[in-house]
Amino acid sequence: MSEPQPGISQGKNSGALIYVVDDEPMLLELAAAILEPQGYQVTSFRDPEVALQTYAAANPRPDLLITDYAMHSMNGMELINSFRQLDPRQKIMLVSGTVAEDIFEGSAVKPDRFLAKPYLAPQLSRLVKELLAEK
Repeated sequence: MSEPQPGISQGKNSGALIYVVDDEPMLLELAAAILEPQGYQVTSFRDPEVALQTYAAANPRPDLLITDYAMHSMNGMELINSFRQLDPRQKIMLVSGTVAEDIFEGSAVKPDRFLAKPYLAPQLSRLVKELLAEK
């Protein structure tokens, strides 16, 4: 996706790097269309394996990870578990139209927030701001 436009400022979270992982290109584009105008830097991944490899090598690491649950090669909870092994403090949001929050109820590793699809732009923006404020 594209870099945020210079001069756009939306407060202290401006410029935060966000990785978005979803195997649906349209949903990656939607997330970028919502977040980039707010000054966030969005890096999108259709393949969770590539996202994990990029994350492992990244310095600095992203401020936030947003991942879908239902993907072809691994599900969002498996990906969250892998990210947490690399950095237990990483802020992560799980997004899904196929499962509810109870999917991680008994899990030792959980996302920081859950957002059900379909979501509205203000819902995504609010949760991103909340998570980044906690960092």
